[in-house]
Amino acid sequence: MRRRLVTWSSAAVVLAVMLCPAVNHARPGAPQPASPRAAASPAAPEAHPEIRAAIRALETAKHHLQSGAHDFGGHRAKALEHVNQALEECHAALQADKK
Repeated sequence: MRRRLVTWSSAAVVLAVMLCPAVNHARPGAPQPASPRAAASPAAPEAHPEIRAAIRALETAKHHLQSGAHDFGGHRAKALEHVNQALEECHAALQADKK
């Protein structure tokens, strides 16, 4: 019986915590937090965000491959080689757009 009470009480607390921001946000007179983008001066949009995101993802993958403890029969080294080639291609694509 006590275990069931603790479970239901915990669920009620979690639900209340999750609903508080939604209820406060829905109030008509509630102050709205300032958006970080609204406070900053309008800047030019980032050039080629998809390629830049791919570069960041490839650099993360490269780091994970380099810190791996096992070589997997040479496949890790080959994958690292391909990641480096992909990074070179992405950087070349950005340079080609500047021309």
